[in-house]
Amino acid sequence: MALAPKFAGQKFASGISPKTVHTLELYLDYVCPFSRKMFNTVYTSVLPTIEQKYGQKVHVIFRQQVQPWHPSSTLVHEAGVAVLRTKEDKFWDFSKALFDKQTDFFDVNVVNETRNATYKRLAKIAGSVGVDESKVYSLLEVSDQPDKGGNTNVGNQVTNDFKLLVKVRPFCLIGMDEG
Repeated sequence: MALAPKFAGQKFASGISPKTVHTLELYLDYVCPFSRKMFNTVYTSVLPTIEQKYGQKVHVIFRQQVQPWHPSSTLVHEAGVAVLRTKEDKFWDFSKALFDKQTDFFDVNVVNETRNATYKRLAKIAGSVGVDESKVYSLLEVSDQPDKGGNTNVGNQVTNDFKLLVKVRPFCLIGMDEG
């Protein structure tokens, strides 16, 4: 499946080659325990092997798979989009850092927190891997005021890009959790 150029940071490529033979697509949710296991295995074992042995013959694409039964799933994936827009070459490092703090964004740990407070915590994670924290937060922050046209359901600065990402759906999800 094609990857829009604006989301190129989601693609791990050891080198640039028009002759890529294989593409591995990973459908992952930042708050899914099974996605964390898969990501950690791929990040620590598979990606280094691809770099060392296969170089330009294998590319890996991280497909953000929002699981709506986890209320914070949308928020953490929006942070992934903000990182892509801010410093796309840090997307994989941000994803690793976010998966390492995954439980901080489980239902019980965000239930009494405002949306913007969650975004601030996510921006700090981005800052910890070398992405401009204030820029990430500015892309995520939702205003408490109507826009110039009086609209009160305006989303944030990554909403339009995020809409494109969630329209991509696999035919079959293997290994996703049920709860």
